[in-house]
Amino acid sequence: MKDKFKDKLTPKFIKDYLEKKATQIAAVDVNSIPSPTRDVRGIRKMKDFSDGVKWKHLLIMTISVVAVFCLWWLLSETIPTVAKFLSTPSDVWNALVERVELGWYWDDLKDSFTRVFVGYALALVCSIPVAFLMSWYRPVRGAMDPWIQFLRTIPPIAIIPIMVAAFGVGEPPKYAIIFLAVFLSMTVTIYQGIRNVDLTLVKAAYTFGAKDRNLFLGVIIPSSFPFILTAMRLGVGAALTTLIAAEMTGATTGLGAMIQSASQTNRIDIVMMGIITIGVIGFILDRLLILLEKVLTRWK
Repeated sequence: MKDKFKDKLTPKFIKDYLEKKATQIAAVDVNSIPSPTRDVRGIRKMKDFSDGVKWKHLLIMTISVVAVFCLWWLLSETIPTVAKFLSTPSDVWNALVERVELGWYWDDLKDSFTRVFVGYALALVCSIPVAFLMSWYRPVRGAMDPWIQFLRTIPPIAIIPIMVAAFGVGEPPKYAIIFLAVFLSMTVTIYQGIRNVDLTLVKAAYTFGAKDRNLFLGVIIPSSFPFILTAMRLGVGAALTTLIAAEMTGATTGLGAMIQSASQTNRIDIVMMGIITIGVIGFILDRLLILLEKVLTRWK
């Protein structure tokens, strides 16, 4: 077969092949080949997901706050029907001054913050190891995941009678309700973060002879650390949103108790003052956690 192929490679055959190839190349119109374009208008710019210039970001936030405040003042001052359920900014400010002068505001703030801090801290300490165990060991995940998903769908207000029956009417049931809400939220977030660790890093670690201990300390923990910080931010929101339900367990002090008492007497100004206070606390805590995230994850 090889000898038969060699017989065909005669000088005449090679010459005819080259001439045919040259004719095909000459038949191509060079002018018909489009030249590379330099028109930048046709190039799609990559989306920038960063905060951009800091002063612009702060300016936009300030304008947004001022605009909402002005809209609130305009609606509550000019429309009587709105004023029935939306107190004016001056009324809310007067309610704040009144509570501060009586000494009640700081007591409510201290008691509520203590309850949020205790429940949040306990949930943080418990959720991290539970999330890692669920991610690392399949039997643990199979045993705990159904119950975590089941409890996540139950509103905190529905478990108040159980908590009161179990812990009484003191501070423990309040801590327990906040703990449960924050624990479930943080556990799911951290677990999903660990499960989303880049498998390329895991395979590379095993390729270089890493053991399970090295993989856990050198890959899993650093890769999941940003998700832990995200879970901490979500946990703050869960703690503050559960505060009202927690203080329905017979509390006489606290922001939630203040809001409930004011709603019974139709003091909308005090209700709005309590809501704004909780929102401001949540915003400040969230900003602090964002700052902590930037400091601890500079390596990203």
